[in-house]
Amino acid sequence: MAEKAPRSLRSHFRTRNRALGREIDALERAANLPSTILILGESGTGKDRLARAIHDVSVRAAGPFVRVDAANLSDELFESELFGHERGAFTGAFAAKKGLLEVAEGGTVYLDEVSSLSPAAQAKFLRVLQEKSFRRLSGVTTHAFRARLIVSSRRDLAALVEKGAFRDDFFYRIDVVSIRLPRLRDRREDILPLAREFLKRAAAAYARPARRFTKEAEATLARHPWPGNVRELTHIVEKAVLTAEGEEIGPKDLPFGSLGAPESLLASAVEDRWTLKELTDAYIAETLRRAGGNRSLAAKRLGVSRKFLWERGKK
Repeated sequence: MAEKAPRSLRSHFRTRNRALGREIDALERAANLPSTILILGESGTGKDRLARAIHDVSVRAAGPFVRVDAANLSDELFESELFGHERGAFTGAFAAKKGLLEVAEGGTVYLDEVSSLSPAAQAKFLRVLQEKSFRRLSGVTTHAFRARLIVSSRRDLAALVEKGAFRDDFFYRIDVVSIRLPRLRDRREDILPLAREFLKRAAAAYARPARRFTKEAEATLARHPWPGNVRELTHIVEKAVLTAEGEEIGPKDLPFGSLGAPESLLASAVEDRWTLKELTDAYIAETLRRAGGNRSLAAKRLGVSRKFLWERGKK
């Protein structure tokens, strides 16, 4: 008989960051409550993974986990996809169909990128949350909404409310229990533990010989600014595992250059509002990486002294 997975949110979503750890612990206490949970954070910070983890450690774990991508839901599709429809509700509706809210009964509905919903769609969803029920398109039967709702957004919903770009009544309804996932570069103590975990998983999944990173590779991983957050780290490690020949992964096995042009880093920096120091640190780190860790060569390319580079590195 298979051993039961530990029902702890910390075991599903690991972190060594103390502030995030306290938030995860608080979230775990709310995991079995019916309250809506709001997860905020940049793209790639792990919002999907955390939503799934909350479901897996809750009393609803045996029920379905239904992911709804709000960014792909037009107003025309919204009601049909979420509420379902009866036969003849519209042209082409040759049979009745359950909506995702009905499919998720007894489990969890995960509404990803909730900020993408139009005001009209927000109003319809708000009604479901208030009345705990819904009807299929062209239906007369009322169905109870018996699922836990988790929503996520990479955009600041409170700021959108202030601008009038998001309904305040809907925001207050979904902002019951909330957590903001920090950027990976803001919890650097998690970079290497996560990288080692992803290496182990990828090596097992693809039956590859890679078992560990060299010290130089780990130093490179620790220095990288990670504009793509945990998602970027996952992809980097997976590609390295697939291409590495032996048991060790070195700096040359880490495919940073294949993930995007320099302008993508600049665009990410502007969008995510990096400080000038963060951008400068990222530029220095990338130049040092491309110089193979040679400080003299990196200093020459940057137009600074080796002493300056050394002191900046210590800071």
